[in-house]
Order: sequence, then structure tokens, then C-alpha cells
Amino acid sequence: MKEKNVQHEAEVLHQKKLVLENIKAQEEERKRIAVMIHDDIGNRLNILSLWLNNLDTQGDEQIKKNIYSQMSSLIDASRSISHSLYPVNLESVGLVLYVEELIANLSHKINISLQVMQGYEKKDLFVEVQLYRIIQEFTTNVIKHSDATDIWIYIKDYPDNMAVVISDNGQGFEYEKVKKGMGIKNIESRIKSMNAIHKWKKSFSNKGSRLIIKIPKYHEFPNQTSTD
Repeated sequence: MKEKNVQHEAEVLHQKKLVLENIKAQEEERKRIAVMIHDDIGNRLNILSLWLNNLDTQGDEQIKKNIYSQMSSLIDASRSISHSLYPVNLESVGLVLYVEELIANLSHKINISLQVMQGYEKKDLFVEVQLYRIIQEFTTNVIKHSDATDIWIYIKDYPDNMAVVISDNGQGFEYEKVKKGMGIKNIESRIKSMNAIHKWKKSFSNKGSRLIIKIPKYHEFPNQTSTD
């Protein structure tokens, strides 16, 4: 029995590592494409916009207005695509500011409040990217599938772990009925990749959904020992 338990734990650890490696590979490819769009296409569009601005003003004003309008739309679209593929600037600005930007961009759709408790310390890039993705996925799901008017995000550092709680006041859901959906799968895969634990619960006043995540301070997986 002891040998079987050791083998089972080793298999579970192996599966978690496979998830981690898969997500890391996906993020690297997303980053490569996002940086290409952000740095290449975005910059080229900005340069074209500057050139148009310096054209002889005797040209057809309506045509120029139409071109400016299209250029502006293309710049916004390339930025949006880049942002959705990979949070390119997260490394420089950090998780908190990036989430605040997400909140500002969604402010016309839903009220989102972010509470970061005093003492929060910047995490390594992999963890912050996964947390941002989880928050992004959660808010997208709520906006698409719920009648919620509010989302709350709570982040706090503890000596041994970091706690993240995301909740809303929408219709909520039955976990067993929706756990196979891509949104839930994506969230749980990212949680697993951080070697974290989580729980889905009913939100306050028995409305909406609530996701509680605890991420160990040192989220790396231990070296797998041989079971031979």
C-alpha cells in the first residue's frame, strides 16, 4: 500500500509538471506573436499615421479623415490582439497596474473593484501572468454568462502563501454542470500550473460565484524522487 501511494503521488506530480510545461510552452508562443504584433505591426501603423499627418493639407480632406479613422482602428485592433495573446507590458508595470488597466477597459461593461492588501510583493513573471489570465478569464465569463453588475478582486500576501479571491453578484453556477467548459478548464489548468489550491463557492448573500486561490510562496514543484 505504501509503495502504491508513493507511485500515485509521483504520477500526480508528473501530471502537474506536464500541465506546467504545456502552459509555459503556450505562453512562450503567445508572447512571441504578441510582441511581433505589438512591436512590429503597431509601430508600423504609428509611423504611417505620422506620415499621413505630414502630408500636404491641400489633399482631399474627407479621404484623409477616412484614412486616419482606419489607421486608428487598426492601431487599437493590433493593441487589443497583442494584449489578449500575451500581457506584453506586465513585466515592466506589474500585476496590480495591469489589472487596474483591465478594470478601466471594462468599466463601461461592469463595476470591478480591486483590493490589494498592504504588504503585497511583486511575484515572479510566470505567477503574475497566470493570475492576470485567471482574472481576465473570470471577468470575461461573468460578463458573457451572468447578469452580474459587480466583480470584486481581493489579493493578500501571507507568510507562506498568497491568497486571491474573485467574486461576483451574478447568477452563479452549478460547478458539476459547467466544470467541463473551456473557461473553467483554463482557469483550473493555470491554478494547477502554479502548484496552487483552489475552491469554488457561492458568493456573499448566496449570489454569484466565488473563486478562492492559495498559491504557495515557493510555487515550484519539488524534484520528483524515483519510485524504483
